[in-house]
Amino acid sequence: MNAGEEGQVMEFLGRVITDAGAAVAGLCTALGDRLGLYAAMAGAGPMTTARLAELTGLEERYVREWLAAQVAGEYVEYDAADDTYLLPDVHAAVLAYPEVPTYAGGFFTLLQALYATEDSLLEAFRTGNGVGWEQHSSALFSGTAKFFRPGYMSALVPEWIPAMNGTERKLRNGGQVADVGCGYGYSTLLMARAYPQSRFHGFDFHLPSIEAARAIAAEQRLADRADFEVATAQDFPGSGYDLITFFDCLHDMGDPGAALRHAEQALADGGSCMIVEPNASPDVAANANPIGRALTAASVAICLPSALAQHGPEALGNHAGEDVMRHLADDAGLHHWRLAAESPVNRVYAASR
Repeated sequence: MNAGEEGQVMEFLGRVITDAGAAVAGLCTALGDRLGLYAAMAGAGPMTTARLAELTGLEERYVREWLAAQVAGEYVEYDAADDTYLLPDVHAAVLAYPEVPTYAGGFFTLLQALYATEDSLLEAFRTGNGVGWEQHSSALFSGTAKFFRPGYMSALVPEWIPAMNGTERKLRNGGQVADVGCGYGYSTLLMARAYPQSRFHGFDFHLPSIEAARAIAAEQRLADRADFEVATAQDFPGSGYDLITFFDCLHDMGDPGAALRHAEQALADGGSCMIVEPNASPDVAANANPIGRALTAASVAICLPSALAQHGPEALGNHAGEDVMRHLADDAGLHHWRLAAESPVNRVYAASR
């Protein structure tokens, strides 16, 4: 190995060590989110470890150790003169406020579920079998809902639905909507709150998620216009839907074509499907960026194994790309297809007969 190659090795080693540090630090970020540490520090100004422990009801020694890790990661600022810690406002916008579109804390809830599936994934790699959604811990279900919710809150009603060519008018006047693969129902309930004249039906094959969605609907006092039912994408009930949505779930299905065929049959005349997919490219080299890296890694751990567990004809992963999705829709009778909206994380497609 020559000197130039040695330098490249050391440079890459530094990058891997940086990634390793981030992987370990992610646990501290998840703890800070789940324990309310970031929320307690947000907007509160400089504080001592004792004050933060008092505000959160946690043990001061653990809080002090957590803060040391936060300073090392440059998430929190430390003032040695008065031994205080500060969460800057610009950091709080990412870590402390679940209601804002820049919030990213939900992603770290997923880590518990992802690392817990390592042994199952080892076996899946060897056998070709899948790892079903329901085989993961509850952290995956809650973390997925928590991660996607800020993006839906910022864009679904103000941007995505208006981009669907006539759908918003139908919902304002009183329409029927099926939210397929609704999970915890955050997408369903955002629409239900915005369009009180319409009725919304959330469907998911996963009973614990449906139970969570029903509880959230009751808490938000939206159960009169949003109901939730256990059903698959191939057999959800009802017809005459003005809008059928698939939020970040179609690529997880073992038979997405059958899901789209069922949707086509359930649409009202003039109805349309909103298909929201990750903003990742089928060109693997194009995903060499932070978002692409996170999405494709999630596909290895969650999306592809979930599809394979269903023993269907497809196992797309989350970066199959627009052409594949468009061809599936066309085969299902949804011949009109266009990109309606786009964000750094998602691409939103409109499909209709």
